[in-house]
Formats: sequence, C-alpha cells, structure tokens
Amino acid sequence: MTYTLKILRRERNVQASYWESFTYEAVSEGDTVASALTALNTSTSPKNAEGESSRPIEWECSCLQKRCGACAMVIDGRPRLACDALLNESKTGELRVEPLRKFPVVCDLTVDRTILYDNLKTLRLWPSVEAELADECRDLAYESSECIQCGCCLEVCPNFYAEGPFFGMATVPLTTRLLTELSPADYREIARQYAKHTFAGCGKSLACKDVCPRRIDTEKLLVNANALAVWKRKKEKRK
Repeated sequence: MTYTLKILRRERNVQASYWESFTYEAVSEGDTVASALTALNTSTSPKNAEGESSRPIEWECSCLQKRCGACAMVIDGRPRLACDALLNESKTGELRVEPLRKFPVVCDLTVDRTILYDNLKTLRLWPSVEAELADECRDLAYESSECIQCGCCLEVCPNFYAEGPFFGMATVPLTTRLLTELSPADYREIARQYAKHTFAGCGKSLACKDVCPRRIDTEKLLVNANALAVWKRKKEKRK
C-alpha cells in the first residue's frame, strides 16, 4: 500500500514552517513512520509527492526499538515514537508528522530537548551517598527505570512549558527511584526540589499516562513520590 506522509518542515535558523508531502510504498505490514523516513532519506535528493526534488528530512533516531526515545515526534496529533507508529494504523493512508511542540525546533522533526536534561540537573537526581533498595520496592524501582526521557509526556501536559517552573512527569521516575532508595535524611533536598518543581505544578490531569510509549503507570509513580517527598510517608515493609 502507498502511504502519504505530510511533514511539517522548518529550515535551520528559520522561524517559518511549511508542509511538504512525500509518498512511501510499504514493504511489509510492520512498516513504521521510522521505516518510511529512513527510506525517504536513502536518496541524497528525495522527491516529494509532486515529484519535485527536496532536501533530506532531518529527524533523530538511534535504537529504533522503543528503548532510547530519540525518535519522539507528533504523529496524527499524538506524541509517539516513530519506530512504534505503524503505517497501517492510518485509516486514510495519510499521516501528519510534526516535531514535538513543547521544545524549540532545530530543523524539521528535530527538536532541542536540553531543558529536559537541565531540569534533571536542577533536581540533582543522582545519589551523593550509598543507596539501598528494599525488596518491597523493587517493582516500583523497575517501573521507574523504564522511563526513556523521550518527552512525550511533556507534549500533552497542560502545565509544562520550556523554561517554566513546573518540570513535568519526565522528572518523576528518577525522583521516585531515589526517594525509594535513599533515607529521608539523604533525600531531603531532592524532596524539597520535587515539591517546588513537580508537586506544586501538577494538575493531576494524567494525560501523560495515556501517551507513555513504555506504558509506565505515571499515576502510581506520582502517588509514591508525593507520599515520600511531600507527606513524608515511607512505604511500609511487607510482613
């Protein structure tokens, strides 16, 4: 089947964006948006749907196995990983592909997610003392480790914006992990920053739960992080 990818493009150092369509002949039922973008870029001078020469489409990818988060973009209005978006999910055969909108656009589908990592640094999400994981917390720690920092959760968050005081769900998995492993005395500063930059700004819309490509239960992580950082309640040890 032939698919049409309508891509929102932007030149480097240019503010104006424009739509450009490309056609792609699917090779298998498992073809994804990432497959199409890769194929379209195999030519040094790809042709658009009108048969006109165009420049290669700039986008980011790495593992293409839902493990790195590099290929996050907005596909048909929903933030997704391009490697996880099957073309045959489209009922019309046309897909609208855009860059994430909560981050500055670098070029085409590539965005600058520096603010996401800067926020992690502000929260100082690394242990300064030896941490110990209790057996009853291993399931929670494992789920926290599933976060790939793709930014899809921030794309749908009504309260997050770049450079804003609210850091969003992207910081919660790592915070939950440290709050679970460290003693209250050792995580005091992390808890203070969490209360300021996450708890205080979260409206509990939980839109993040519906779009997480790793299917992380963000509500569960929020409940645990809030209990430890805000309400100062440690998870009781199982009998």
